[in-house]
Amino acid sequence: MKSKRLYLLIAALLVFALSTGVYAYASDPVKLFVNGQEIKPDVSPQIINDRTMVPVRWIAEALGADVTWDDKTRTVSINRKSFASDAAQAAELAENFGSSLKNVSLLASENIVKESLQENYGEFVAPALLTRWQNDPQNAPGRVASSPWPERIEILNIEKLSALKYEIKGEIIEVTSVELVNGGAAAKRPVTLIVENLDNRWLITDVKIEDYPDTAATIYKNTQFGFSFSLPESWQGYSIITEKWEGLITDTQELAESGPVILIRHPQWTDQVKRQDIPVMVFTTEQWLALQQGAFHIGAAPIGPKAMGHNNQYVFALPARYNYAFPEGFEEVETILENAPLKPFEI
Repeated sequence: MKSKRLYLLIAALLVFALSTGVYAYASDPVKLFVNGQEIKPDVSPQIINDRTMVPVRWIAEALGADVTWDDKTRTVSINRKSFASDAAQAAELAENFGSSLKNVSLLASENIVKESLQENYGEFVAPALLTRWQNDPQNAPGRVASSPWPERIEILNIEKLSALKYEIKGEIIEVTSVELVNGGAAAKRPVTLIVENLDNRWLITDVKIEDYPDTAATIYKNTQFGFSFSLPESWQGYSIITEKWEGLITDTQELAESGPVILIRHPQWTDQVKRQDIPVMVFTTEQWLALQQGAFHIGAAPIGPKAMGHNNQYVFALPARYNYAFPEGFEEVETILENAPLKPFEI
């Protein structure tokens, strides 16, 4: 089947224009608009013998249709793509984007984050949205901790907003190594994506990620640093203890940085039975980057703190070997931490 330049005479064009919103103006040169947007075909519209002639392929494809030419029968076929076909492409795009979220670590340096955003999201999102994320990496979607991580997007609903635009609602499914093996989710976060056809290519033009739904019986909320922590019902009546972490320069052992450690303490903790606390170390973004670059170390452990999340100002982390003494209740705390209980919010 051979492609050719295809033309419609004015009689056919008028019928087509009245039903689709295509307008050609009899001026020199003739401008062509489809649904209010100017298109510029490789063959310009022409007026021949008082008849306006335009390339049908450009109009049809701008309206989301497929155009084919059968040389044997000398037939032009124009077929409007079905909703199912367009919606399927939009859904596939959203799912592929969701599978890439875990590849973008937002705790890396700014230059590395920008490169990672381009590498992993470039084929899925519109250039304007990608640029917005690169200029503001703290508000870009991606991985904010080693575990749990965003594994995929599960689509719940697709709504057609226009011929070339869809709204997709779904959930970002976060998992740990446990859910990766056994199935399920450590956490779910609502997400809305806008998918549009730009120059015959489906791209994501907007992403809105909502807060985690509060499903736990007990929620500790820290408005000073901007995070909440979900606790089992058995932790009702918990107390908060604030201590301090210290970062030392490796060579001189001089104090380089310090910051708060917030301990969430079980209501049954006593001086006689000291149950396992849940420790949350708080770093400024600058302190966290300096720690990752080896500017200072914390404690004698060969491994550093483990990030649990971040907002626009702070990184929240779990101390290395926090449960080295295996006190009462350490298994319960491990289970709590596996379910992504810390939820940052902007302050």
